[in-house]
Amino acid sequence: MFLLTTSIRTEAIGVNYVDVQLRRATDPDSLYYRELPATLTGDVVGTVCALGPGTDPALAGTRVAVLLEDACADYVLAGTDWLVPAPPELSAPAASMLPTVGAVALGTLRAGRLAKGETALVTSGAGGIGHLAVQLAKLLGAGTVVATAGSPAKIAALAELGADVTVNHADPGWAEEVRAAVPGGIDVALDAIGGAALHASIGLLAPLGRVVVYGAASGDLTSVPALGMFGLKTMTGFSLLAWRAAATSQARADIAELTGLLASGELRITTRTLPLSEAVQAHRLLESRMVAGRLILVP
Repeated sequence: MFLLTTSIRTEAIGVNYVDVQLRRATDPDSLYYRELPATLTGDVVGTVCALGPGTDPALAGTRVAVLLEDACADYVLAGTDWLVPAPPELSAPAASMLPTVGAVALGTLRAGRLAKGETALVTSGAGGIGHLAVQLAKLLGAGTVVATAGSPAKIAALAELGADVTVNHADPGWAEEVRAAVPGGIDVALDAIGGAALHASIGLLAPLGRVVVYGAASGDLTSVPALGMFGLKTMTGFSLLAWRAAATSQARADIAELTGLLASGELRITTRTLPLSEAVQAHRLLESRMVAGRLILVP
């Protein structure tokens, strides 16, 4: 059995913070460890310009988006399994949200079983995934959305995106601010920081509250406060690849839903664009954690 492939002429590449962690990891036992030399991942938007053997001829000339492990190039090769249609009404930055950051934002909320009227907490709410999760939580009917960020500029961006409560997680007392604002506790928390932020998120959960862990920007994924879970709280992990494998139909439906929300303008994006030749600068900006939304590279 061979892999059906396409060649894509790149229009834009959405870069991911996980590449910073992949570059930093030197311990072979680390979740993020990769042997060098390695390539940079990203969500490529472009037009199919060539087809591998056996690939559906109808794909030729179509505009698509796809997550790739070797993404930063003028032309890329991609398998066909998870090519996402990128309709012309979507800008390239908007289409770049479909394969990964949008799918993770919506998938984590699905995994957390957010119900209408519930309270949601999104840490790193101004990031590529977080700024979509804040809006999606509201669109799914959350009664109150609490979001954290690490700078005044990002806090301001969260308010514009519709967060009801915003706090600076660089402040040591941020969890107490959340507790004061939402004394009944958080029903669903999305965390991509890990470590102390995860511990604080668990502590903020209401009885029967759920925390969904989908990353560890702090580098700490090893500690979970078991005693903190005794108040009828639960924690689950989220991986996009696992979601695609376990809930394929829902994962594809999520992408279609995201496409509609982006096309209608109900889901807004925050991006900053740089030339592909400035990929190094893009990574410096990712490491600085000072850019709201998502960085886009354009050939």
